[in-house]
Amino acid sequence: MVPLDKLREITQRFEYIEAQMSAGTGDIAQLGREYAELRPVVEEIRAYNEVLDGIESARAMLADPEMKELAAEELDALEEQRPALEERLQLALLPRDKADARPAIIEIRPGTGGEEAALFAGDLLRMYQRYAESRRWTFDIIEYSETELGGVKEVVANIKGEGVFARLKFESGVHRVQRVPETESGGRIHTSAATVAVLPEAEDVDIQIDPNDLRIDTMRSSGAGGQHVNTTDSAVRITHIPTGIVVTSSEKSQHRNREIAMQVLKTRLFDMERQKMHDERSASRAAQVGSGDRSERIRTYNFPQGRMTDHRINLTLYKLDQVMQGDLDEVIDALTTDAQAALLAEMQG
Repeated sequence: MVPLDKLREITQRFEYIEAQMSAGTGDIAQLGREYAELRPVVEEIRAYNEVLDGIESARAMLADPEMKELAAEELDALEEQRPALEERLQLALLPRDKADARPAIIEIRPGTGGEEAALFAGDLLRMYQRYAESRRWTFDIIEYSETELGGVKEVVANIKGEGVFARLKFESGVHRVQRVPETESGGRIHTSAATVAVLPEAEDVDIQIDPNDLRIDTMRSSGAGGQHVNTTDSAVRITHIPTGIVVTSSEKSQHRNREIAMQVLKTRLFDMERQKMHDERSASRAAQVGSGDRSERIRTYNFPQGRMTDHRINLTLYKLDQVMQGDLDEVIDALTTDAQAALLAEMQG
C-alpha cells in the first residue's frame, strides 16, 4: 500500500521549492538539486493520483443506470493500471544514494595474471571510455602508466556527466577474463583478472583535510618519449599521513596537478567514510544486499565462448564483442533493478 500522507508531504515540498525558485529566494543551487531529485517522484505521484481520482469518479457513476456500463468499463481499465503505477511509485520513493548524481573517479589495476592481466586492464579502460562516450560523459585520464607491451599498470580517470555514479557504482570489484593470450603459442586458455574501483567524487563539504596531515612532493613528469617529455618538476605526489593514501598527478601544470591530486585524495577519503558507514549498516542488518566487498569476483569475460557473466545476479550475455565496445546498459540496468528489488524487500520486510 502506498502511504498517501507521505505523497502529500512530497508534493507540498516540491511546490514550495518551485515557488522559492520562481521568487529567486533561498540557496538556488541547493533548491535546484532538490527540485531535480523530487520532480520524477512528483510526476509518478500525479499519475497515480489521476488514476485514484478516476477510480473514485467511475465508482460514483455506477449509481447512474445510464452511465453504469460505461463506468464499469472505465473502472476495470483504471484498476488494471493501478498495480503497475503503485510499483513505479514505490520504486520512485526508495531512498536515494546521495552520491548517485555525482561525477566519479574510476581506478583500474591489473590483478593476477601478469602481462595478460595488464592487457585486460587496458581493454576495460577502453570499454568504459566507449560507454562514457555513448552517454555523452567526459572521461579525463588523471594518472596512467603502462607496461612494455602496452598493458595498463594503473589508470585513474575522472568521469563527469548526468548520473555517472548511479550507473557505474556496480562496476567496483574483480573482473575476471578467460582467453588465449596473444603471447600463448599453444592455444591454451588463461585466466587473469583486473580490479575496478568506482568512487563518487567528493565535494568540499564532505571532507576537511588538515594540511599538517599531508606530505607533498614534486617530481619530474614521466610522459611519452621524445619532445613531449616535460622536464620540469611538475608532477605532484600527495601522501595522506594518517591513512597512508598516496595520489599522484602528472599534467603539465604543477598548480593543476596539486588541484587534481587533492580532488582524488578527497574522493578516496570520502569513499573510505562511505565504506565504513556501509559496513556498519550491513553488520547490523540481518538481510544483507551483498557485502560490497571489492575483493569479490563480480564478473567473468569468457572470450572463447563470447560470453559475459555477472555472478552477482547470475546474468549471462552472449554478446561479449558488444560489451567490450561499451554496450553495458543491459547489465547495468539488470544490476540496478536487482538492487531496487532488494531495497523494496528490505523496506517491506
